Amino acid sequence: MLYSLIPLLPLAAFLVLGLAGSRFKERAHLVAVPAVLLSCALSIAAFMQVAQGSVIAVPLYTWLVSGHLDIHIGLYIDRLTAVMLLLVTIVSSLVHVYTIGYMHGDAGYARFFSYIALFTFSMLMLVLADNLLQLFVFWEAVGLCSYLLIGHWYERAAACAAATKAFIVNRVGDFGFLLGLLLVWYSFGSLNYLDVFPAAHEAGALTMNVLGPFGGTWEISVFTLICLLLFTGAVGKSAQVPLHVWLPDAMEGPTPISALIHAATMVTAGVFLVARLAPLYNLSPVAMDAVAIVGGATMILGATIAITQTDIKRIVAYSTVSQLGYMVMACGLGAYASGMYHLLTHGAFKALLFLGCGSVIIALHHEQDMRRMGGLKDKLPITYWTFVVGSLALAGFPLTAGFFSKDDLLVSAWSSGALGQVLTVFGLLTALLTAFYSFRLVFVAFWGPSHVDPHHAHHVHEPPRTMTTPLIILAVLSVLTGYLGIPGFLEPVFSGAEPAGGHGEAGLAIMLMATLMGLAGIAAAYYVYVLNPQLPDRLAREWRALYHGSLNKWYVDEAYDTLFVRPTFAAAAQLWQRVDMSVIDGAVNGVARGVAWGGWLLRLIQSGQTQHYALAMALGIVILTAYLLL
Repeated sequence: MLYSLIPLLPLAAFLVLGLAGSRFKERAHLVAVPAVLLSCALSIAAFMQVAQGSVIAVPLYTWLVSGHLDIHIGLYIDRLTAVMLLLVTIVSSLVHVYTIGYMHGDAGYARFFSYIALFTFSMLMLVLADNLLQLFVFWEAVGLCSYLLIGHWYERAAACAAATKAFIVNRVGDFGFLLGLLLVWYSFGSLNYLDVFPAAHEAGALTMNVLGPFGGTWEISVFTLICLLLFTGAVGKSAQVPLHVWLPDAMEGPTPISALIHAATMVTAGVFLVARLAPLYNLSPVAMDAVAIVGGATMILGATIAITQTDIKRIVAYSTVSQLGYMVMACGLGAYASGMYHLLTHGAFKALLFLGCGSVIIALHHEQDMRRMGGLKDKLPITYWTFVVGSLALAGFPLTAGFFSKDDLLVSAWSSGALGQVLTVFGLLTALLTAFYSFRLVFVAFWGPSHVDPHHAHHVHEPPRTMTTPLIILAVLSVLTGYLGIPGFLEPVFSGAEPAGGHGEAGLAIMLMATLMGLAGIAAAYYVYVLNPQLPDRLAREWRALYHGSLNKWYVDEAYDTLFVRPTFAAAAQLWQRVDMSVIDGAVNGVARGVAWGGWLLRLIQSGQTQHYALAMALGIVILTAYLLL
């Protein structure tokens, strides 16, 4: 039961700050930081115990048991969960410490700490779940926390719009998730992992006529339908095409949240979902191919958009979209351990990059346009060197964590078959673009002449230790996590689901090509932005259509606005005018007018004259007598 404190400690911090935050104010971190640090320590202990071959199962609470229906809260810690616990608690701990400096003086300081504590609790309960219903409940709780944190600065219209957009887009995916959940229950009579996975394996070929209610015939595999429906939830949460549009806008939230939620934890929930449900996905080659193709499309789309953005947080955000595509693609090709390996290393160096962006933003008085930066490497030495380490890891530079995980992922993808080989080619191209845009950011923001606002140029300095210490720790982790042997550690979880082979001559060739692509991207960025700083503007003019397409995110938002948003508003306006006002309001107003007319008639009868009442009574008696006689 000691491990139940892993999620309960952040929950306690949320309750204390939520109920008494006004008393703590600028001391709110004294509640939240110790709670998450203790949770991190317990997660490390659980990891060490699981590494010895054990699986930890802790029943917490039984809500309802009726026949086959078992609704309960429980904790399940195997090797996959243990890796996620390390990622969530370590990054969350560092973000909590970083927040002390970043949010100092903010009016919502205590509220912010209460929200990130609630998020940490929700994310931990999600990865610790031993059944799909618990996973779904905290999946939704994580989405709620995302909404609250993106909109933390609610006085800003852009923050409110971004929070609403994230919430609505995720609801689209979560609707499919819920349908998949119901279909799992309908097919197997349970939602517990340890019941569903064996039942699915023993069920054989199950099909369903999805057009039966409409009088048609279309038999489809139940496993395919379940996996695709559940994957729609992952598409929304992990910002995959076509539901990727919310993540870049979510950068309106404070930078610590960009690191915690939108780089290292929440957006990885979709990848974790597919990996956790690997026994189901392995039964549906169609669903696996769909997952791989969506991941591959997201991978290349995010990279092609990132190369032209000018907001430093949006560049890193689109990088996150692209790297999540790598992970999803790997899972779709059966390389679950490779996908989770890249998820772990990515969590370290992407959190580092986001927090590095936050240090630059604070130093420049909340400036985020990198065209108004430059020459910062001498004024922000710790931020600069840690940022370089994160960029090297993102680019897959040799001996960094990203080098090992990305190469392992691409080699596994190549070994998976024809589809994997096609996607590997796109993965290599993405590696080139990734190295280019990551060092484009480094060279433009930190090198060259200063373009900083003269009013702030003389006041640029390194942020406090509460912000630089997490940067240093994450920089170390961006190297060390590559040496942990995560694929071998996770292999027993997936019981041989990884593609066989892959480290022969073909594997070495892929690794060499990936490394060369990364180095070529760095060299290209140096040539373009350091040696020939006038070249980008000339290329933008010569390739105007491609440049504006990338700069405007390939007009996906505009397409959604045309296809969905405007028609919805138009339909709502028509319903408001013709149904709400004409029919509903008309009916209500008609009833009101009828009552008013009835009151007017009754008022004529109630004259207050006794002789009138006597006459009415006499007439009534005459009428009743005549009726009885006739």
